[in-house]
Amino acid sequence: MVKKIFLNLIFLSFLTVEAYAAESGGMPQLNPEFWVSQIFWLILTFGTLLIVLSKLILPKISANLESRKSQILENIESADKQRKESELKIKEFDDLVAKSKIEAKNILAQAREKVQKDITSKRETLDKQLDEEIKKAEDEISALRKNAPEKINKIAINTSSELVKKLIGADVNASSISAIVDDLSKRNGDKYYGN
Repeated sequence: MVKKIFLNLIFLSFLTVEAYAAESGGMPQLNPEFWVSQIFWLILTFGTLLIVLSKLILPKISANLESRKSQILENIESADKQRKESELKIKEFDDLVAKSKIEAKNILAQAREKVQKDITSKRETLDKQLDEEIKKAEDEISALRKNAPEKINKIAINTSSELVKKLIGADVNASSISAIVDDLSKRNGDKYYGN
């Protein structure tokens, strides 16, 4: 391509010189007697420029372009590799998150189950304790119910003897009061004690 440009420049310079050859007085470069030296210097200058460009500058530019091209390809390959690695890491992370969620659900379910078992066992223990307390209370009530008529009779005898003593002013025989109270309690006992 550089050679074509060089040849085109030489051809154009000949055409330009021909066009202005008619004028002999004006510009010295258009004077036909200087054309040979001008063509010599033109060929020498452009030839040197062509050699310098083709041997020194163009190889460096080509090498630089090739270097850039290979660097770009390496960067693209590296970016592709890193993209694939990041996709794998993202997939691993997603898998880890999913596993963690499943483990958390399992742990939560186990904790709930354990709490339910603890609550159930504590409820059973509490129910047993309540049943024992109720049985003790029922036993105490039945014991009190059995002993209540005797205590009531004693209280009635004592109270009656003191009332009679205060009313009459004399001591009454305790055995006669006790017989009266026992007789009344036997007649009316079913009504009050539920026997």
